[in-house]
Amino acid sequence: MELKDIVAITGKSGLFEIKAQSKGGIIVQSLLDDKKFPISAMHNLSALNEISMFTYEEEVPLRIVLKTIGEKEQGKEAISHKENGKVLTSYFREILPNFDEERVYTSNIKKVIQWYNLLASSNFDFSAIPEEETEEA
Repeated sequence: MELKDIVAITGKSGLFEIKAQSKGGIIVQSLLDDKKFPISAMHNLSALNEISMFTYEEEVPLRIVLKTIGEKEQGKEAISHKENGKVLTSYFREILPNFDEERVYTSNIKKVIQWYNLLASSNFDFSAIPEEETEEA
């Protein structure tokens, strides 16, 4: 499982791994319950590899944030995304100290931590996430 194959789907909870391409779209498998189903072009997908977090200087790719959490937690699950906002913000400040507090909301932090924990529970190898984005040929 690679980060480039993991997507979030608007309106559906959890994360999904792209398994195959079909005539009308793609086949995904839920990381929550392992169910496979087709997704058409009408669904709004966000590849985790393409998401970035705002900082005061630049945007930091989500893959770097996930890798940093993975290093901090040694690949194990982090705090619960259901903690209160102050706890989540304090934890996230340890991960990404210069995040833009006016553009990164508590709901964004909850989602990142929820996604991290879901990947960690699926035995995702965070150390395999590249620091630099590689160009696809």
